[in-house]
Amino acid sequence: MTAEETLEELSSSDLVAAIESFRKLLGDDYVLVDGETLASYSTATFHTEQAVPAVLRPASIEDVQAILRIANEFTVPVYPISTGLNTGYGSKVPTKSGSVIMELKRLDAIVEYNAELGYVRVQPGVTQQMLFDFLGSQNAPFWIDVTGASPHHSMIGNIAERGFGHTAFSDHFAHVGGFKVVLPQGDLLRTGFGQYENAQAVDVYRWGVGPHYDGLFTQSNLGVIVEATIWLMPKPDYMQFFSCKVDSDADLPKLIEALKPLRLDGTIKSAMHIGNDYKMIAAIQSYPFDAANGDTPLPKDVLDAKSKEWDCGSWNVSGALYGTRAEVRAARGRIKKALRGKVHRLMFMDTLLLRLAETFAKPYQMITGTNLPELMKMLKPVFGMTRGEPSDGMLPSNYWRKPSMPEASGDLSPEQDRCGVMWIAPIAPNSGAHAEAIWHIVRDTMLAHGYEPAVSITMLTERTIDCVVNIAYDRDVEGQDEQAMACHDDMLKQFCDAGYYPYRLGIQTVGKMPPRTEAYERFMNGIRDQLDPKRILAPGRYLE
Repeated sequence: MTAEETLEELSSSDLVAAIESFRKLLGDDYVLVDGETLASYSTATFHTEQAVPAVLRPASIEDVQAILRIANEFTVPVYPISTGLNTGYGSKVPTKSGSVIMELKRLDAIVEYNAELGYVRVQPGVTQQMLFDFLGSQNAPFWIDVTGASPHHSMIGNIAERGFGHTAFSDHFAHVGGFKVVLPQGDLLRTGFGQYENAQAVDVYRWGVGPHYDGLFTQSNLGVIVEATIWLMPKPDYMQFFSCKVDSDADLPKLIEALKPLRLDGTIKSAMHIGNDYKMIAAIQSYPFDAANGDTPLPKDVLDAKSKEWDCGSWNVSGALYGTRAEVRAARGRIKKALRGKVHRLMFMDTLLLRLAETFAKPYQMITGTNLPELMKMLKPVFGMTRGEPSDGMLPSNYWRKPSMPEASGDLSPEQDRCGVMWIAPIAPNSGAHAEAIWHIVRDTMLAHGYEPAVSITMLTERTIDCVVNIAYDRDVEGQDEQAMACHDDMLKQFCDAGYYPYRLGIQTVGKMPPRTEAYERFMNGIRDQLDPKRILAPGRYLE
């Protein structure tokens, strides 16, 4: 659809007048209505039908305020994004057709860095890589926590979805000191003690005084987060990465039960990721169509052969230990004792051992037959993420079912390359029984629909596990968009029926969740009636 056709379909005198006002505010270069741009902002890694009439690129908080005031004047919905790399959950695409996209990547200031107390205040355009590089330039004694998403992923964008990473600060929203938020009608609000002009503790004491409401601006359409204070993890004296595996799905509940006390008592402070064999292989290589004779899903004999080649188990654990050398040594001893006889290939690695492994990878392969040189390509990024280092090492897994992919990682665009990717991420109590129940739903449903059940279970906190499920396919294969969505919907219903609700929603999940309680609806709609009576801001994003 061309820009003219899009505008004609959505046209109204109010929309035309609003776009003209946006142009006067931002300039023609930052109000985009050309067909190519609108098409890219309407494309996700699954089928979408939402039409986008314009893309706005403000440069300041004042611009964001003015945009929302214009939107209210002309009753034009606005859908804010940070850098738009929300792959698997909708990318840049709005929840409702006709929403003007407000992209915040030009708001890219690191507003404040406090070297004494270890925090930064950033805007939505600040990415994982930008903040990592900044701290490096400051020789800062702090780490950030990163996700396995693109290094160009927004820090605030992930916080707004209550995402998580790999270090001891893996729960991102739990390590936020407060927000600056533009409300739907253009007012600027600072949370916590920010209600007072001279508050000294606004960045370091998140609660402020009175009702605490920061969470209202995450996973919601009640405001646009334009600044966030992020607490940084002090660099430990020493760290060790550790990994192990089990060789049978039947061992998963016992593995969770063995690890749970170590997470609960603080022996392991990092998030622990437990990826299955499908997940590991998809992170290392593309789909082995030749070995599978073109069949999908991956035949069991090919899965077993690839697992042997890459030396991965049915379930594979990774995590990290932090502290003094004595503290890490003591934690390592407790882990060895707790896991003795229950796991295989328990390995501890620091930076020195990582370099040695890289140096001797080829001789190791010659002796054991394990393709360690290629395995190191995955292991090294995961090791780095436990040290707060962004990586694009996980991005090729989006191309799992594609027959080929760009050779240069910088050229990867899953949306434009028509990769099929959909995520579902249910939360459960930290127990082996719950992990097994979720795994059975995933395995049975995905295989029945023709997809590999690639799963990563994360011990996200001491008491919760998150199960991140990826439906991966090739959008160029006829009928796959529909088949993948049917799989998504079937699995989502089973999760909800069993009480395992996802911790975040993609636009593909809007309208498919069970009804909320009447009390919840009255409470949230009452707030929206006051803040956004015209329903201007991101209609359909979590709240209708």
